[in-house]
Amino acid sequence: MKVRPLSDRIMVKRIDEAEQVKGGIIIPDTAKETPQEAEVVSVGPGKRNKNGDVIASEVKVGEKVLIGKYGGTEIEIEGTEYVIVNEDDILAIIQ
Repeated sequence: MKVRPLSDRIMVKRIDEAEQVKGGIIIPDTAKETPQEAEVVSVGPGKRNKNGDVIASEVKVGEKVLIGKYGGTEIEIEGTEYVIVNEDDILAIIQ
């Protein structure tokens, strides 16, 4: 199934990397308070300005980004979890 976000929404897939601490306890990234790394999977056409012109998104498919832990809407497609966020919810592009 193909999903194309609308407006300035962006579909990302979280990159879950477990971190092991000295005591042997594994703390997944989803349990931390820090922003999470994600890969951009699909990008909407962009946001409209006051004149009705579409302003394209700054992020591109395949880029790695940082998103807030609780930002966006989680969805599942064919057994894979994704998050749909507004472009404003993306904190940074990882280069």
